[in-house]
Parts: sequence; structure tokens; C-alpha cells
Amino acid sequence: MIPEPHIIERENKRPILMDIRGPRGGETLIFCHGYKGYKDWGCWNLMADYLADHSICVVKFNFSGNGGTMDNPIDFPDLKAFSENNYTQEVNDLKDVIDAVEQEFQFSKLTLVGHSRAGGIVSIVASHDERVNKLITLASVSDYSTRFPSGPYFNDWKEKGVFYVKNARTEQEMPHLFQFFEDFEKNRDFLNVEVALNHLEIPHLILHGSKDEAVNVNEAFNLQKWSGNSSLNIIEGTGHTFETKHPWTEDSLPEIFTDVLELMVDFMVEE
Repeated sequence: MIPEPHIIERENKRPILMDIRGPRGGETLIFCHGYKGYKDWGCWNLMADYLADHSICVVKFNFSGNGGTMDNPIDFPDLKAFSENNYTQEVNDLKDVIDAVEQEFQFSKLTLVGHSRAGGIVSIVASHDERVNKLITLASVSDYSTRFPSGPYFNDWKEKGVFYVKNARTEQEMPHLFQFFEDFEKNRDFLNVEVALNHLEIPHLILHGSKDEAVNVNEAFNLQKWSGNSSLNIIEGTGHTFETKHPWTEDSLPEIFTDVLELMVDFMVEE
């Protein structure tokens, strides 16, 4: 399926690149990628095609500080943007995407989906935005405060003002400015996933691989404990990306990820 590309232009902010598939105006899903991710990673396009084939309008977008550009959205050419990104900015990006989708395409029902780090972002936004009807978290983190460097690594980061994470695919050294932590400290209460989920009343589907190597499966049990209207599915024998990878050169989805998408569709269409 050929997606319809869109660019959200914003005053004094970086633009947001998104694409949309499926029937407009009805059941709508907004998908948020995770850390060092992007909307066209791995199987995300095949995922969107699958959901669109089930009469769901699917919107995917790149966070404005993910390091991509309008011309090159996947290889992180804008490391300055990446270094200036933070959780608060991602929350605001998602709010702007919801506004744009509502204004341009409308929707009768809205589901937010977040993978990994973005699971916390969608949880926070869903807890504050009455337009969101359902929430799905995939291999989601449950606490941002534990994901920063600690001990001497934190002290070195504070002293130097930047630390780097190697990107295995591109071999880039991805910079994180100390503002990332400073922004979190300033907005710690707002960025608390537990607090957000304690206020969440809408249905919440939690999907997590039993062998997740990046986000321990125990974090899924935290989400279930905090989210009062949640259902948890542990996908046995799979990891953080549910048997998908980048690049994905096949024309079909892996069987385990297809099972995940079936659970998502069933969750979205049930009343």
C-alpha cells in the first residue's frame, strides 16, 4: 500500500514527517517509534499495511528530534536535533500530531501505540487527552528515571555536558546533551509513567516479549499494576522487536509479530 506523506510545519519548532494509510475518518491509530527509531524502521510499514487492510487508518511519524530530516528520515543526518531531544519534546510532538490528524482527517475513535521508550510517551499523553479512546504499549518502559547513566557515568556526563551512544547499524556516535536529564528533572512529576497510568481510565493493551533483551518483562507487570483498565499479554519466546529487525527484506511479516497485530486489531475493534 502506498502511504500518503505529510509534513507538519510548526512555528519555531522542527517540522514533523508523517505518513497515513487506510480509510479516513473512522478508527484511527497513531504509532510512535522508540529510541534510535523512525517510522520506516524494519516492519513498521508492513505493520501499517496490515492494520490498514483491517479498516484502520494508520498514522506513523518521526519524532522531530529523532535525528532524521525531511530528505533523509532514516540515517540520522541531524545529530544536533538528536542531541537536543528529550521526553517533554516527544510528548509535545505527539500532541501536535494528534491535533494535525484531527484537523486534516478527523477520526471517530483514536488509539495511541508506542514501542519501547515511546510506550511511556503515549501513556502520558493518553492520560491527559480526552480524545484518546484506547492505548497500546509494545515492549514499553515503565520508568524513565532509571534509564539515565548513573554513578561515575552520570558525573562524567554532567561535567562534560554530553555522552555518546554507539549506533550499531550506522556506526554513528549518537550525542545526548545534559539538557536531556535537566529537562526530565524539571518535569519529573509530569513524566512519571506510574502517575500517568494511575489516572488512565481508558482500555490499555500491554504487549511484551518474554525474552525482551532491552526492556525487562517485569516492566510490563508494572504497567499492568498501575493501569486500572489494562490487559497484559506476554508473548512467549520473543524479544524487544517481536522477531522483526532492520532492514527487513521480506515481503511478509514474521509469524509472532502477526500474532501481535491480531491482538491489536481485536483490542481496537472490541467495544
